[in-house]
Amino acid sequence: MSDVYFTSAGGWIEVICGVMFSGKSEELIRRVRRAIIARRRVQVFKSHLDERYSGIYAVSTHDGRAVDAVPVDNSAEIAGKIDPTAHVVAIDEAQFLDRGIVALATSLASRGRRVIVAGTDTDFRGEPFGAMPQLMAVAELVDKLHAICVICGSPASRNQRLIDGKPARYDSPTIMIGASDSYQARCRHCHSCPRADEDQVTLL
Repeated sequence: MSDVYFTSAGGWIEVICGVMFSGKSEELIRRVRRAIIARRRVQVFKSHLDERYSGIYAVSTHDGRAVDAVPVDNSAEIAGKIDPTAHVVAIDEAQFLDRGIVALATSLASRGRRVIVAGTDTDFRGEPFGAMPQLMAVAELVDKLHAICVICGSPASRNQRLIDGKPARYDSPTIMIGASDSYQARCRHCHSCPRADEDQVTLL
């Protein structure tokens, strides 16, 4: 987890990624608060799709910590609301934003901003989620966090979606906001996402 400033004037991109319950928002909040202590002007955005815990006007953690944030629908909305005096731009739940977020983050960094992006890098299927892979590729710093698998206790790298207590099928909608009653953190081996063709094999 780095608070390094590469230069006094240049900008860069930091990505905080990982599964749910791994502490991504907590780490983003920690970096934002340290930037404020360092007397940097900070602006925080988040996808309006995430309204857990403290609602849409804050980035919040599972244990109640929060910082104020501007809810947005897309990257163009962020671009239109950027404070020209901001030194640091933080964006939470970036996986829900359009792919224009990559160009925007790159542009902000090129103009001297420190850009901190947090998001879930894989969806409930265990596949790359939204623009997160591209953001990770263009970032100077990438921290991938892990939770603890609720089944075996190993490091968790997958988001297990549960519907009525059972693993969600592969063809379920990608976006479905929830907390511990809808999702669990699991390791690769305990993660389950059944496909329709697997059902057919079972019947045979």
